[in-house]
Amino acid sequence: MIKCPSIPINGHFTKISWLILNKYFLRQKIFPPILPTKPKPEADRYAPIRTLNTTITMQLIDYSHSFFSVVPPFLALALAVITRRVLLSLGIGILVGVAFLVGGNPVDGLTHLKDMVVGLAWSDGDWSLGKPKILVFLILLGIFTSLLTYSGSNQAFADWAKRHIKNRRGAKMLTACLVFVTFIDDYFHSLAVGAIARPVTDKFKVSRAKLAYILDSTAAPMCVLMPVSSWGASIIATLAGLLVTYKITEYTPMGTFVAMSLMNYYALFALIMVFVVAWFSFDIGSMARFEQAALNEAHDETTVSDATKGRVYALIIPVLALIASTVSAMIYTGAQASETFSILGAFENTDVNTSLVFGGTCGVLAVVLCTLGTIKTADYPKAVWQGAKSMFGAIAILILAWLISTVVGEMHTGDYLSTLVAGNIHPGFLPVILFLLASVMAFATGTSWGTFGIMLPIAAAMAVKVDPSLIIPCMSAVMAGAVCGDHCSPISDTTILSSTGARCNHIDHVTSQLPYALTVAAAAASGYLALGLTKSALLGFGTTGIVLAVLIFLLKDKKRANA
Repeated sequence: MIKCPSIPINGHFTKISWLILNKYFLRQKIFPPILPTKPKPEADRYAPIRTLNTTITMQLIDYSHSFFSVVPPFLALALAVITRRVLLSLGIGILVGVAFLVGGNPVDGLTHLKDMVVGLAWSDGDWSLGKPKILVFLILLGIFTSLLTYSGSNQAFADWAKRHIKNRRGAKMLTACLVFVTFIDDYFHSLAVGAIARPVTDKFKVSRAKLAYILDSTAAPMCVLMPVSSWGASIIATLAGLLVTYKITEYTPMGTFVAMSLMNYYALFALIMVFVVAWFSFDIGSMARFEQAALNEAHDETTVSDATKGRVYALIIPVLALIASTVSAMIYTGAQASETFSILGAFENTDVNTSLVFGGTCGVLAVVLCTLGTIKTADYPKAVWQGAKSMFGAIAILILAWLISTVVGEMHTGDYLSTLVAGNIHPGFLPVILFLLASVMAFATGTSWGTFGIMLPIAAAMAVKVDPSLIIPCMSAVMAGAVCGDHCSPISDTTILSSTGARCNHIDHVTSQLPYALTVAAAAASGYLALGLTKSALLGFGTTGIVLAVLIFLLKDKKRANA
């Protein structure tokens, strides 16, 4: 890598002067480029990142082997929990990370921060609209929900549900069971089911924190277990490459995925825990306080036009239109990107974000058609603005979460954490170690998909090296840990969208879900220890179930003693 000439003047002045001279000569085309626009893959302690100005390459310090790589995300997490001010905490984490990356240079820091923001929609000289489409879908869903509220359809559905669902248990079970319809994507599940179930759970005084927990703990766990989902298709494609790389011929990608799903103890028992909580009202930690508060004070978010009498069909038809159009768009966009059509291939290559925008648009149009004559013409602009405005807070959090995720990637936090498993490790301990490491990585980075991408190849390589028979248990442990850490992380997009779908305070959701997630994680860790030592998936499953049952009994007994 070519560096600035060494001149005995102030370092920052020298560097800036050199960049200006270089840029000037480039513009005049007097000399060829001095600073490389395409850095060598094997750089020294600097990781070159291309800025929007293609003639200059900003040099970012490489923290892939430094403990400092974990400071920004963990600082943001700690501040979010302590201060309960998510936007401020994420902002501080981003600024600290950027300062680390540019070596404290304020000019470079502002430039890089600008590039990060622009990079959410513009990358490598072209539009990158995946993230903006998610924001558009959020606004569409806010409008969708607001129109249903203004028309009185939410209230009508809640009244209908109260006649058919007799108690709070039924409301919670209905919410949990909707995952069997909306498992195609975790974003879609959290937001769509939140819109459907919230009027019912409000009617029966189920806390928003409990609703957010049910949404979050049924979204990713179900998606990661199902091959016909945006998660499953992506993981199967990754597995296909790993099987070829390590010349493993006794398994097919689909067979490997199914075997891994059966060993994904965290996802399986997180789903079981949801139904235990819904059926038995197993409330621990801050959840007990939120549930008691909900019983004492009903939510009242309904703003219905004068003389408006909602109809149940005006909710059911738009919801069906939303689901059907989203699924159809996912299949269509996936089929367009596939050489030969198959359902699995379509979901593997689908454009989820475009499909969500299409589905959201169809849902809003269906609401408008179903509420013509029900909502006053003058109320439509109010409803649209109210719905869009209700999502602004979630959009701000999501944008900052994406930015800190970019910082985490540029600081190579995942690479640093992955080095912690290097060295001589007993093969039997490998699954539980990978589970814990993937949990920490997903917690710190806020992304289970990023953890999959980093840790699955590492897990496969380590298993092949120490004991090839452990390759499926090790990769299963990574998948489980990624979902676990994602559940616990305040900066996870799925956690943010679950609190958004439930209209729950984000930190309330994080703190109330954490005891349940950690309880299941402890049980899953014991299961992976048993799996690694015995190589018996059934024994690992049984161990997880027994430990979870014991922990639930102990926690319930402790709750009774403190009552």
